[in-house]
Amino acid sequence: MPHRFKLRRTVIEGVGSYLPARCVTNEELAQKVDTSDLWIRERTGIRQRYIAADGEKTSDLAIAAAKKALENAGRCATDIDLIILATSTPDNTFPATATRVQAALGINSGAAFDVQAVCSGFMFALNTADALIRCGQADKALVIGAETFSRILDWEDRATCVLFGDGAGAVVVSGQEQTGTNEDRGILACKVHSDGRHYDKLYVDGGVSSTGTIGHLRMQGREVFKHAVINIAAVMRETLEIAGIAPDEVDWFVPHQANKRILDGTAKKLRIDPERVVVTVDRHGNTSAASVPLALDCAVRDGRIKRNDLVLLEAMGGGFTWGAALARW
Repeated sequence: MPHRFKLRRTVIEGVGSYLPARCVTNEELAQKVDTSDLWIRERTGIRQRYIAADGEKTSDLAIAAAKKALENAGRCATDIDLIILATSTPDNTFPATATRVQAALGINSGAAFDVQAVCSGFMFALNTADALIRCGQADKALVIGAETFSRILDWEDRATCVLFGDGAGAVVVSGQEQTGTNEDRGILACKVHSDGRHYDKLYVDGGVSSTGTIGHLRMQGREVFKHAVINIAAVMRETLEIAGIAPDEVDWFVPHQANKRILDGTAKKLRIDPERVVVTVDRHGNTSAASVPLALDCAVRDGRIKRNDLVLLEAMGGGFTWGAALARW
């Protein structure tokens, strides 16, 4: 019999998300900050965002999203041998918030650690999980993006505080032997980049070894917008080229939900039909590393993303960092 080539792929088995109970509308923000619903919507597309309750930690959001992802995948927590949590707002400086998630789920084996790449964090975490699964160091993983960005916002800075919200999203992924073609289920290609020359264009003005304080988020909005459209479009093209897939073959684009203008600009640059772009920024705001898995979960739950669909995920964040992943559902 002829030899059949086999390739270990990272298959997305399930997805879940969690949003805090408190929803903050633009109108409510306008009572506290010099802004208006119209100003926010015209510049960002955001109508509302969710804010964590007092005492509600990033780990609480992550645990809730992880449980839903496990349920959606039909997996028990003890099946998991790897947890990677993407966050820029951990519970503590150390240990990793992922270890708190691990303990809460009743897992006492395998590895659990955090990844910090700001809004690109989930893409970096998914890329890392894919690499560890493909080389055989892990078999089944939870990849989580969770943030409580409300804790690092300057609520007097209308240019930034209106943009962000809190939330968490998670996926369960597993290693499965596939045929090695683009018809395989799972991650077909992924790519991440960083460019530290732009460190000061989106950052927090505090830190353990610099100021000894938490600090607040600061952003050069125009510079971030300019680089976002260029970098995101480039890494999407790069990822598609690795897999040998054309943009018009992709069924769904699930982008980082930073700003509706960035989503529109990227879609136009790649000639993507807006109907194929999953948009949740109007409801969630920018939830940083939680943004992509939150949007993914919405599109899976409402039936848009179906088995065998090609899905392209992407994000860009402070650093600058950016990345993309192409997967067959």
